[in-house]
Amino acid sequence: MRRTLVPLLLGAALGVATLAAPPTAGAAPAPAVTAAGNQPYASYWHPSTLVNWDPATDPDARFNRSSVPLQPRFTDPQLKANPNARAGEGKVVSLVSFGPTSNNPSQGSASPDYYAFTHWQYVDTLVFWGGSASEGLILAPNSTVIDAAHRNGVKVYGTVFFPPAAYGGQLQWVRDFTKKTGSTYPVADKLVQVAQQYGFDGWFVNQETGGGDAALASEVRNTMRYAKSRGAVDFMWYDAMTEGGSVSWQNALTSANDAFLQEGAQRTSDSMFLNFNWSSSGLDSSKNLARSLGRSEYELYSGIDTEANGYNSSVDWASLFPAGRPHTTSLGLYRPEWTYNSSSSRADAQAREARYWDGANGDPSNTTTSSSWKGLAGYVPESSPVTAKPFVTSFNGGQGDFWNAAGVRVSPTGWNNLSLQDVPPTYRWLVSSTGSRLTPSIDFTDAYEGGSSLRLSGKLDAVNTVRLYQSRLPVTADTRLSVVLKTPAAGAGNLKAAVAFTDAPTTFVPLDLGATTGTGWERRTLDLSAYAGRTIAQLGLQVTGSAAAYDVKVGQLAVYDGTVDSPAAPTGLTVLGATDVTAAQKSLRLAWTPSSGGAPVHHYEVYRRNADGSRTLLGATPNDALYVPKLDRAGTEATATLEVDAVSTEYGRATGGTATVSWSGTTPQTNLALNRPATASGTCNANEGPAKAVNGSVSGGTTDKWCALSSAKWLEVDLGAARALTGFTVKHAGAGGESASYNTRDFTVQVRNATTDAWTTAVTVTGNTAGTTTHPVSLTARYVRLVVTKPTQTSDPAARIYEFEAWGS
Repeated sequence: MRRTLVPLLLGAALGVATLAAPPTAGAAPAPAVTAAGNQPYASYWHPSTLVNWDPATDPDARFNRSSVPLQPRFTDPQLKANPNARAGEGKVVSLVSFGPTSNNPSQGSASPDYYAFTHWQYVDTLVFWGGSASEGLILAPNSTVIDAAHRNGVKVYGTVFFPPAAYGGQLQWVRDFTKKTGSTYPVADKLVQVAQQYGFDGWFVNQETGGGDAALASEVRNTMRYAKSRGAVDFMWYDAMTEGGSVSWQNALTSANDAFLQEGAQRTSDSMFLNFNWSSSGLDSSKNLARSLGRSEYELYSGIDTEANGYNSSVDWASLFPAGRPHTTSLGLYRPEWTYNSSSSRADAQAREARYWDGANGDPSNTTTSSSWKGLAGYVPESSPVTAKPFVTSFNGGQGDFWNAAGVRVSPTGWNNLSLQDVPPTYRWLVSSTGSRLTPSIDFTDAYEGGSSLRLSGKLDAVNTVRLYQSRLPVTADTRLSVVLKTPAAGAGNLKAAVAFTDAPTTFVPLDLGATTGTGWERRTLDLSAYAGRTIAQLGLQVTGSAAAYDVKVGQLAVYDGTVDSPAAPTGLTVLGATDVTAAQKSLRLAWTPSSGGAPVHHYEVYRRNADGSRTLLGATPNDALYVPKLDRAGTEATATLEVDAVSTEYGRATGGTATVSWSGTTPQTNLALNRPATASGTCNANEGPAKAVNGSVSGGTTDKWCALSSAKWLEVDLGAARALTGFTVKHAGAGGESASYNTRDFTVQVRNATTDAWTTAVTVTGNTAGTTTHPVSLTARYVRLVVTKPTQTSDPAARIYEFEAWGS
């Protein structure tokens, strides 16, 4: 598989299309390795460096370990969305580059800009695609991808890539890979150790380095067979090296490469990825040869290259998945992250992913289109890992612009971390209605847990039933179904939970959720004891009534037994390492002793305790170790206190151990906005001008504030000179003793260095409810401006700011 940097040259030279490499709850925890608090990355090696790898001395190993075992999953042919999809036949492997081989963060990052894949229901195996001559040939998947895939019942493979000589390949690397010491193959032993230590399932082997001979090809096969004998590890072989040792893409299973799949009675690999230039006759002969070897044709994955054109790629679907007949082979998708890489925004990426997987109509049950790309839902049915209680989803997409915990904003910072992604809905989207159909969507503007929620919106003029999850959840006498919802106004929500049982899997039983009492998140818990002894086959929602512009958000959907169980508190929060980014900012590596006893843990959340008693989330993970990219010093504090919470699989919480981080240096942090010249868009009256927001006081009564009723609401402060800023503090109505309903809900902080410069947004906050908010930054600016976009929790139009503080030196 050739390098992406020159994707066409090798294929043109050889007259074939080949794959291109991108520019990277298993074993017991590795011993703690103390190191600096620097960013941990996904692991990669050359064969000669892999043999010396030891997780006990690798400081990044602990952060790359998956915490989610591979979950069982199932497909119910009765419940497939598309009538043309064929269960139990062709499978799907997806080769995805989530980042470069080197410098690929182990646990996500502080940016929502990421390929957060959500169509796991159509994928059986994911290959963490990468490797390069200059960086490393052997690439292990990072923990976030393993966790998300395993939560959805999808296997994950690392990559072993031997590039052509034109792209830096060296035949010696293949020899190093197959080197034998006595009766052992040391690299194979390490491949097994890495997979077990990090908790993934196997390796994709792509040997494209020319110059080999039959003896070397035989040793490549022996290396894979030896590894399989040493542990539960899969291998997928790419159609490149032949049994004679040369590199010659067959585009089929043939007598020249079949020994890499099966050699007599010996099973060499678990599957084979056939190169892209396959033909109808070649697939038929491949199927027949596989069967003659005692192997299934569905262990052959016919490759299609979508890196450049995505769903505009030309594919001979009729040969691969013939209409009305069994699939010929399985499908190998190369680089489906085109949907993200080619997009202009998150919404565009979501639309492209839906088109790629669900089809042109945004409805997996209807993939009718004049385009040759019908959508994968038209060929393979949905699989579901929802097989055991508790099942809880907050519709968390694995990325977001903020983080909410139980509906409370605990971090305004953007993030991505697939380890925290909930199982996405099985069907994207299936809505039945005799009238207008509501539009389901994942809403990134609000959340109950994490960074997103489910939104149903549109014209309501008939009953709408939304199928969400295929499931196998047994109901007992104490089983509960819980829904957290939010409506724009108090009153009838017109929303019902919808449950279908295996004895009538397509018939939904509606369960009314009642009216709401306000505009915040509200929980409804339903007793399912009347259905004890039955098994839930589908979970969904039903909307009744009429509304010109219906709008409801669902923050959580849960099925569990008894009461919500809490985990035991984690203990021993420890700073493994700290790095001073600046005098007022650190990056940290943290670890703790996992909860022992109590309910099973879904993930851990790490907070810093603020001076006013509130907490700010620093990060979350299902692991027992976390990298924190940024801890900001608050003012002149000498220490910062950190806390770790355990969150159970039913979302009960327990606060555990604490740790203290000390600040060194004497850089003073002061409120640089104090008594500085301030201007504003307007005032409510002469006694509530902008100077009141920078006078250092909140205790002078209800007039000790800046108040504005103007249509645009902004407050600007001139700091006098460009200053190094470490954070902003905004004291809203509640800080001055007024009702919390007057606290600013949505606002931004903007900065610039000169009046001729454009404003740059440094802080964005939506959904705030607190009376005092703190916003760490690291920047330099002279002018700072607070822009209020939603001034209160209600319809009251007045902005009320008691203090606007700019901290720095």
